[in-house]
Amino acid sequence: MLLLDAGLLLLLSVVLPGLSFDGPAAALAAAVLVGVLNALVWPLLARFALPLNVLTLGLASLVLNGVLVTFAIDAIPGASVDGLRDGILVALGLAALTALMSALLAVDDDESWYRNVVRGQARRRGGRIESDVPGIVFLEIDGLAHDVLRRALRDGNAPTMARWLREDSHRLEVWETDWSSQTGACQAGLLHGDNHDMPAFRWWEKDRGKPIVTNHPRDAEELERRHSNGRGLLHADGASRANILSGDAPHSMLTMSTVLHRRRPIGRDYSAYFARPYAVARTLALVLADIGRERRAQAFQRRRDVRPRIHRPRSYAGMRAFGTVIQRDLQVSAVVGDVLAGRPVIYTTFLAYDEVAHHSGIERPDALAVLAQVDRQLARVETALQDAPRPYRLVVLSDHGQSQGATFLQRYGTTLEDVVRSSSAAREVHVDTGREDDAVTYLGAGLTEIARDDTVAARAAAGAHRRLDAPPEATGDSEQLPEVSVMASGNLGLISFPREPGRVTVERLQELHPGLLDALREHPGIAFVMVRSENHGALAVGPRGTVYLDSDGRVEGEDPLAPFGPNAARHLRRTDGFPHCPDLVVNSTFWEETDEVAAFEELVGSHGGMGGTQSRPFVLHPAGLAWPDAPVIGAEQVHRIFRGWLAELGHESYSSSDWPGSSTRASTSGARSAS
Repeated sequence: MLLLDAGLLLLLSVVLPGLSFDGPAAALAAAVLVGVLNALVWPLLARFALPLNVLTLGLASLVLNGVLVTFAIDAIPGASVDGLRDGILVALGLAALTALMSALLAVDDDESWYRNVVRGQARRRGGRIESDVPGIVFLEIDGLAHDVLRRALRDGNAPTMARWLREDSHRLEVWETDWSSQTGACQAGLLHGDNHDMPAFRWWEKDRGKPIVTNHPRDAEELERRHSNGRGLLHADGASRANILSGDAPHSMLTMSTVLHRRRPIGRDYSAYFARPYAVARTLALVLADIGRERRAQAFQRRRDVRPRIHRPRSYAGMRAFGTVIQRDLQVSAVVGDVLAGRPVIYTTFLAYDEVAHHSGIERPDALAVLAQVDRQLARVETALQDAPRPYRLVVLSDHGQSQGATFLQRYGTTLEDVVRSSSAAREVHVDTGREDDAVTYLGAGLTEIARDDTVAARAAAGAHRRLDAPPEATGDSEQLPEVSVMASGNLGLISFPREPGRVTVERLQELHPGLLDALREHPGIAFVMVRSENHGALAVGPRGTVYLDSDGRVEGEDPLAPFGPNAARHLRRTDGFPHCPDLVVNSTFWEETDEVAAFEELVGSHGGMGGTQSRPFVLHPAGLAWPDAPVIGAEQVHRIFRGWLAELGHESYSSSDWPGSSTRASTSGARSAS
């Protein structure tokens, strides 16, 4: 490796006027000294500057490493570098060329780093748990549908998972989400066993006089407060990495519900990522490469007139790179550290595929390329298990899928908000049909989290992200509330009347806005509207028929729920019973012949309602762990299956009778097992 570094230094001296060596011996001596300083001095510098490294996306680390490189080269007779700027360029060049040479020679230096640097760090920080009781690592691929995964397995886009299936070590199962097919509700069910009263990704709450948005840290914290009983899936010394909710994990990083009130110092969770001297420079090179891939993919779609497609601004390329490179590496570093520390249960969410599929399409080439990169991370975690202090079972799952299609606006030249405005007497309308990029939100979460460490650098960084604080509390003055709130979660629309107490019924709606319901039900882009009647209870109203949900599903005319599967009425009845159920819940049309929906957000791939593969996530589990024969419906049932696995493996706290959900825990009798 020293000879390679020396050769690369000589190569860089040809292209960088400020770098020079008298010969190969001087370059080799410089490579040796750089290596010694990186081994002995760099870990201390990286730990001290950790908050600034995160705040600057690693640029501070790059400057510090440039200082070391400059010092090392200038200390060698016959070698020189003209100042810090050239030293930084040398550090960046070494990282980029090393990554290129590794790719050309099929060498993966990440494997040795995970198995040595992270393992050593796990031992130094203490708490390494030696046990014969197997742990479980849950690796969630956000937004990946079961059907999309099956084709990816066939076509070579998920080779690690395909290998597990071909070796008969794992089984692939499908399950069905609740009506709200989005990460917040699904993770509440998966991690806490309770996703009651979570109708969408965002919704208006009349009792609070303001909306709630699942991935905003203060809202996520509130949602966990409502749904946690203190004994979630990760409560027993588990780790939550890059999730919306924590599952009551004592160890938490990049988790929305905990970033504002960290459980314990988290600098060590980030430090493994910055422990390598060239990690940031290498990451920067990968970020630039990913930005280039995104720009090329967008140009390809425009050139070929690929439809549906949406406009993706230049800023999106940078945010995408954060999710597909920086956050990915951070969370894998943390998960491998957890594995080498022997934590009994670990859960992390890879957002990269979901982020790209939203903007590019669920099976477009760049989305599948990102899926292949995520699949490679699974192999890295698998490699780390060889050095773990306990046996582990790897479980890969998704929380929901995505469905594709031209957006509501693209199809009809109008938005859901426009339909509401033109069909009602409302003048003041609150609208939230946009979508915050998950990468932006997680970047803010990381900055918030690292700034909570009690260090000078952290306190200096703390002011950079005050935007994550909650908005001002509502005044309670009904005149200051909007007349109508229109919100969206994919192809699910939510309409509320904040000034009206309680649930607005059909009868009251006719008094307030007599033409609104008919305008919605007759629109070709809307399959049905769920609304409550004083006389008939919950109704699903479609263009040519109505389902009386509270009357054993009696249908009058054509059944508007028919395209959405046999459990559609069950899902609607459940949502109708939520205390915060919106006054009107709108689901877009589902075109079965093309397998498309019409999102109320400007996204090519979407999720949040029903229709298509968004409601069909998967679980890829070890063959020795049982899965029920009957269809699995709802994230809460999946949670019970997971708890059953942990109890079966010997984790006593998951079989305890004092867990409120233990009486309904999934039974292993009659379940399918290939062990």
